[in-house]
Amino acid sequence: MKSQFAASLVALGVALAPVAGHAADKTGDTTIERAKEIIDDSTITTKIKAGFAADKAVSALNISVDTKKGVVRLTGTAKSKDEADKAAAIAKNAAGVSSVKNDIQIRK
Repeated sequence: MKSQFAASLVALGVALAPVAGHAADKTGDTTIERAKEIIDDSTITTKIKAGFAADKAVSALNISVDTKKGVVRLTGTAKSKDEADKAAAIAKNAAGVSSVKNDIQIRK
């Protein structure tokens, strides 16, 4: 009786091993893809902030950049609408950006 039970468990384990392996591969791929996504988003954010720093018309200190899956969100304050528009243009022109949400407030 014990040997039949043990044999059944071994057979079940053999049958489920490929399924477990496949699930492990999918989890690994998802983790790797997510890590690449985070790196890509960080690279986009860094490029945009560098663009702000290089442009005297845009304050790199007062405008924040948040990137998720290539979508950039700009927040913070600008001295004028021109500064906010320039920051959005710099963001839109950065490689890897799919869209820009400009939530920059104009200081009065």
